[in-house]
Amino acid sequence: MIEATVALLFGLIIGSFLNVCVHRWPRGRSVVHPRSHCVRCRKMIPWYDNVPLLSYAILGGKCRYCRRPVSLRYPAVEFLTGALFFFFVLTYGWTLLGLKMCLFSAILIGLLFSDLEKRILPDEFTKGGIVLGLVYSLLVPLQDHTAQMIAGVFGYDLRGRLESFVESALGAFLLAFLLWGVGWLYHKIRRREGLGFGDVKLVGMVGAFLGLEGALLTMVLGSIAGSVLGLAYVKLAGKDAGTYELPFGTFLSAAGLAIAIIAVYNPPV
Repeated sequence: MIEATVALLFGLIIGSFLNVCVHRWPRGRSVVHPRSHCVRCRKMIPWYDNVPLLSYAILGGKCRYCRRPVSLRYPAVEFLTGALFFFFVLTYGWTLLGLKMCLFSAILIGLLFSDLEKRILPDEFTKGGIVLGLVYSLLVPLQDHTAQMIAGVFGYDLRGRLESFVESALGAFLLAFLLWGVGWLYHKIRRREGLGFGDVKLVGMVGAFLGLEGALLTMVLGSIAGSVLGLAYVKLAGKDAGTYELPFGTFLSAAGLAIAIIAVYNPPV
């Protein structure tokens, strides 16, 4: 429990940094300079007003200087990141697998709120996540054996780290390529974009971390959630279903988190 509590505190700090990334990366800005500041009055935020969750509560969700409301996204990101770090370290401990799942959840939280807020999925999260997922496949073997099954059809036998890396690469690129093909075909038929390339890279990132099966489950669950909840929101909000841009990446990100959590209670055989 002590390890998980430390992970919770560390997750809150990472969540605070994720908020900077969510605000700046979709706008093409650096996350290093300038220092944290109020997006309304531009005043620099002192360290004691930048303590995750606590500062937001003490200030009543408002800037100390201009007293304008601070988005609920800030405490939401911090809380979710801290809670998921706590959960995965409580489950796996301070192991490479535990660290991998903490990193994976942080990336998905960043993507979820970036797409929800700006309809943009930054490459720093997606492409960077693909690279990290491939690297981690050499350190933490994936339990999905789809790659071995496919290789066996062609007479190849994959074992150990090679199998894990091929599984990660298959998850990252095969399903993403097929998804891109569907989007391309939709564009040709309907003459409008139905699926952004950022969504394709997001699925690739999930595949790099979870393998082909995990990416497929994420895409199915995200599609169902996007269809049901997204269309319900469009109808209730009185939006035009033909022109409203649904944040599909948000549903995919939430689905990826759900699949990662479900895997804890239903581990691969």
